[in-house]
Amino acid sequence: MIDIEIKEYIDDYSNYLKVDKNYSLNTIESYIRDIRFFLDYLHKNIIDITKKDIENYIISNLTVYNESSINRIIASIKGFFKYLSMYKGFINVSEDVECLKRKKTLPKYLSVEEVDKLLNIKLENAFDYRNKAILELLYATGLRASELINLNLSNINLVNMVVNVYGKGSKERIVPISKIAINYLDLYINQYRNMLFVKGKKTNDVLFLNNHGERMTRQGLYKMIGKVALAQGINKEITPHVLRHSFATHMIEYGADIRSVQELLGHENVITTEVYTHLADNFIKESYKEYFNRSTKEGESHV
Repeated sequence: MIDIEIKEYIDDYSNYLKVDKNYSLNTIESYIRDIRFFLDYLHKNIIDITKKDIENYIISNLTVYNESSINRIIASIKGFFKYLSMYKGFINVSEDVECLKRKKTLPKYLSVEEVDKLLNIKLENAFDYRNKAILELLYATGLRASELINLNLSNINLVNMVVNVYGKGSKERIVPISKIAINYLDLYINQYRNMLFVKGKKTNDVLFLNNHGERMTRQGLYKMIGKVALAQGINKEITPHVLRHSFATHMIEYGADIRSVQELLGHENVITTEVYTHLADNFIKESYKEYFNRSTKEGESHV
């Protein structure tokens, strides 16, 4: 069990992450959980914890967690001890603890042909138009699943062709939307969205509604994309993140500047974005506008 004094330090750190660092609730919960597990494992006073204790804890988890999770745990511990050294007068014993060297793994993504196949769905009812708008928006912007489901009508500007997004840490960014995605968003919002409201329930400002007339969940979004992929005969696991990777990869392939892609994706560090340069030299450089107007005729025929 964590004693009262240590609990106060953890509570103070949690508040620091929320107020000073503006981290999301999910991120804070993840960090605090890692720290609690670590302190429970050692069962020592903070002042008695050494670098060796931290390293032994990491070693004990090597067979339990994957590389990414281990590095998150290390980051959680290092962040906590850095805070204690800055604000509570402790020595930062974690300063020289290093993260595991990551193997450079390439993200899963779809080819241009596979994307076109996925997006070429039959439009027969309001849910089809909703799904089409979602898929076009995901691929045209690279939004995360959480960013997409949290969109409201007020976040979409059809005239200026942009979406106002609140990403990790509640950081705001404005992302341009392709013409084809705007066309289907316009159709969905102005002709089909009202059909998804359930009789007797209050209307709301949520952009993408589920079959209960309420905000879609992450699980609902993943399930929908999986069903569409299956119906389109695509034998791959396709998630919102696969579409995000596809968006970024195709942007780089067609000549987009890596810093621009970084901003569009909402990455804090350009190093995170650099993974998408893995195929950049294999393709003829084309502009973003030229590629994303691939379906201009299709979009205009529906408006």
